[in-house]
Amino acid sequence: MPAFPPVTLVGRLVRLEPLADRHLAALEAAAADPELWTFVPRPADTSEGFAAWMALARADEAAGRALVFATCLPDGTVIGSTRFANVSIPDGRAEIGWTFVGRDHQRTGVNREAKRLMLAHAFDTLGLERVEIKTDARNVPSRTAIAALGAVEEGTLRRHTRTHTGFLRDTVYFSILKDEWPAVRDRLNERLNAH
Repeated sequence: MPAFPPVTLVGRLVRLEPLADRHLAALEAAAADPELWTFVPRPADTSEGFAAWMALARADEAAGRALVFATCLPDGTVIGSTRFANVSIPDGRAEIGWTFVGRDHQRTGVNREAKRLMLAHAFDTLGLERVEIKTDARNVPSRTAIAALGAVEEGTLRRHTRTHTGFLRDTVYFSILKDEWPAVRDRLNERLNAH
């Protein structure tokens, strides 16, 4: 099973670049909206929060557990971030998550295309068997978007993760399996072409 070497993934609407120091100022500005962090364990909407977010991202990459991307427009404008995380090469699986996109770029198709690029990389290039996506059970827009990708809702882990507010959230898990990928890919392509 291959490792997760850094790679740039390019689409029509979005470009996913391995996170680099040149992205940091714009990424911190994109992360400054507190509403982006309502349902997460560790928000990044302050300088201290962003520094902690970056430290964890770098540590996970160094340990081989993650590949962190800056989400950019085709002109290079940084609008958010996403990553492969909880990577288990022996098991042929990874999670897509830790995603945020600035409010001005939500519902524009960029996040859908980013997921399409990442899923293609996971299944077509790396040959993974499974990709996982999870969200707070209360985050209905996120759950709806994940289901719209074609991911299968597997279940809810109750009182799974404490958020930054102290709330102990239920976490809903979704997955896409390798043999489901062709149908998911076709559906995503159709939705992106219609956008």
